[in-house]
Amino acid sequence: MEEERPRSNTVTTTSSSYSEAFSSGASLTYDRSLLWSPPGALLLAEIVFGLVVWAIIAGSEYFNYPSFGWVMFVAVFYWVLTSFLFIIYVTRAHTRIHKVPWPLVCLCFNGSAFVFYLIAAIVDATSIPKELRWHHNYNSWTASAFFAFLVTICYAASTYFSFQSWRTRS
Repeated sequence: MEEERPRSNTVTTTSSSYSEAFSSGASLTYDRSLLWSPPGALLLAEIVFGLVVWAIIAGSEYFNYPSFGWVMFVAVFYWVLTSFLFIIYVTRAHTRIHKVPWPLVCLCFNGSAFVFYLIAAIVDATSIPKELRWHHNYNSWTASAFFAFLVTICYAASTYFSFQSWRTRS
């Protein structure tokens, strides 16, 4: 019979390249100062006004008019992405992911949101049928066009702040 060798209590671990993208801290923090900064306030305004745009359109008979379907797509798409971006910034997760050029990502995101929301706001305002002036959807579509232009202004301002941030970091 063979003699039993004593077992070793040593554990060997290795790290993958995926984990190198994150910093050593495992917990996320809440950044209260973001809410009081102009970019943070604009993110909140974009989320609130974007929600109002798609909620108003969703409550109407938008499916009868293809142009309102486009506005609905833009509003929901950018609302979801802006909500994710807000969560990333308010939890300061962007400071833990070093390989992503965040100023450039925000500049591209806000610039595209500004362009698409501007198109959607113009389509929204020009697609309101005048013959439905006394129809219950008329006021909803008018309100959605107003809020779509408000969101467009917010994204334009966010694009400006993103450009300033990108320019100072490159």
